[in-house]
Amino acid sequence: MAHDERRLEVLRAIVQDYVSTNDPVGSKALAERHDLGVSPATIRNDMAVLEEQGYITQPHTSAGRVPTDKGYRLFVDRLSAVKPLSVAERRAIERFLDGAVDLHDVLSRSVRLLAQLTRQVAVVQYPTLSRSAVRHLEVVQLAAARLMLVLITDTGRVEQRVVDIPVDVDAEAVAELRTLLNTAFVGVKLVDAGDKVPDLVETAPSHLRGLVATVSATLLETLVEPSEDRLVIGGTANLARGNALDFPGTFRPLLEALEEQVVVLRLMSQVDASTVLVRIGEENAHEALTGASFVSVGYGAGDRALGGLGVVGPTRMDYPMNMAAVRAVARYVGHLLAES
Repeated sequence: MAHDERRLEVLRAIVQDYVSTNDPVGSKALAERHDLGVSPATIRNDMAVLEEQGYITQPHTSAGRVPTDKGYRLFVDRLSAVKPLSVAERRAIERFLDGAVDLHDVLSRSVRLLAQLTRQVAVVQYPTLSRSAVRHLEVVQLAAARLMLVLITDTGRVEQRVVDIPVDVDAEAVAELRTLLNTAFVGVKLVDAGDKVPDLVETAPSHLRGLVATVSATLLETLVEPSEDRLVIGGTANLARGNALDFPGTFRPLLEALEEQVVVLRLMSQVDASTVLVRIGEENAHEALTGASFVSVGYGAGDRALGGLGVVGPTRMDYPMNMAAVRAVARYVGHLLAES
């Protein structure tokens, strides 16, 4: 058992050194840089066992060792605590995100911030529509026969559509329509809202029925087809910062997968608001991501995830730091959306 703990310490030291120096790690360097309490010969033996067990490997070009996907997995699973962010880093997050004016601004700022903090590619998902509900429906009279419908969701999404009415309407009818729509839809999930539109036309007071029928098609379009789930991506240039071992060959497939978004959105669908998920190398089902790691978490109100955010980078990344940054930014985004 003591041997196992000591080997875990050796593995931790190899991961930390390789992440920070970018060079394969030898036993002599480990003995010099870390107080492991054993002789270089014992460290060499421990490294031989770790290599045999598949936790580290020797790149052809070097006498040193680098962690394998399996080694990083053990390292992440056995993290006793995620490195907390400093007070300065937390303040920077607050300052950077506090000035945001709307949902789009919050998410684009979050992506820039995450990319700067972690020096990886940052991805933030727009709140998924299936989890959104109607917070308010506003009806604005633009002209005698022209209205604008504005949908505001509980995730801060805003959709607006203009409707031309065949006859002029007065302010009183517009106010009645507004009340009718909000009574019918506030608090209703977007996935259920479309089904309610036909009933609304049937049950509207007779003097409003024509108006409700006219706006119903636009209403359906607004409720059922708001802009599709999508990602904001930042920091792709960070992929080029590493060394040749980070992405043997090319990172083009990874860039293409990020651009297509479907792959990442599929991974995001598994996030929850309380657990930071780390997928390392081969654990990512899509082949474009098998040379990368993906650290993600859900953001939202309480334990309900409205969407996900995370970072993508080489398997040689600072996991404790990235996990802490992803979690801190997600928490803050959740608070901002809850207050908006």
